[in-house]
Amino acid sequence: MRSSWFLAALVVCGVFALVPARADAQIYAWRDPSGNLVLSDRPKDPSARTYAVATTGTTRVTRPLSAQAARYENLIQEHSAANGVRPELVRAVIQAESAFNPVARSEKGAMGLMQLMPATAAQYGVDNPYSPQQNIRAGVAYLKSLLVRYDDRVELALAAYNAGPGAVEKYGGTVPPYRETLNYVDRIQGNMRQSAAAPPSGRLYRSVEIVDGREVVKFSNKPTEGSELVTRRIR
Repeated sequence: MRSSWFLAALVVCGVFALVPARADAQIYAWRDPSGNLVLSDRPKDPSARTYAVATTGTTRVTRPLSAQAARYENLIQEHSAANGVRPELVRAVIQAESAFNPVARSEKGAMGLMQLMPATAAQYGVDNPYSPQQNIRAGVAYLKSLLVRYDDRVELALAAYNAGPGAVEKYGGTVPPYRETLNYVDRIQGNMRQSAAAPPSGRLYRSVEIVDGREVVKFSNKPTEGSELVTRRIR
C-alpha cells in the first residue's frame, strides 16, 4: 500500500507539470470504488491524501480570456480565419495596442482596438475605426500583409506594425533597436504563448521504457503506443 501511494505522489508531480498552477497549490489523490487513482485540486473524497506542490519558474500558466477580450472573440476568430492569421497573435496585438478598449486613441492618432492609423484605415476601407468589426477586419488584414511581406517572420511583422515598415527596412530587415519596439515584440510574443497554451486532457497515461536496463515510468496526458490509462483528473 505504501508503494501504491508513493506511485500516486509521482503521478501527482507528473500531472501538476501539465496543468495550470498557482502558488501554494494542493493536489488531492484517492482511489475510486473501482480502484482507479483519482486526482483533483479539490478534496472530493474523505480518504483523499493531500500533496502540497510548489510552483516553479517553468510552470505553464494558462490564463482565461478576460470579459473584455471575450466580447470580441468571435470577430477575432472570424477575421483570423479569413486571413490565415493565428488568433492568438491577433489577440495579443489587441491587448498590447488598446487593452481591448474599442475607443482607444493614441497621441499619434492611432484608433480603436488595433490602433489603426488614419492612412491604414483609409487603405482598408474603414469609415468608422471605432467599430470593432471594421477595426479588427482591417487590422488583421494589415497584419497579414506584413506577415506576407516578411515571409511569416512574426517578429518583423510586429516590429513593422509598431514602428512602420520603413523602420524595419532602415535596419536591414531586422527589428529596429528602439526600446519601445523591442519591448512591444517581446511582450506580444509572450502573450501569444500564454494565449495558445491549451488546457491539458483530463486523462493521464502511464508508459514504461527500458533505459540502461532499468524501467523508467513516464506519465503523459496523451496516449502513446503501449501506454495505459492510469487516472481521471476531476476539476
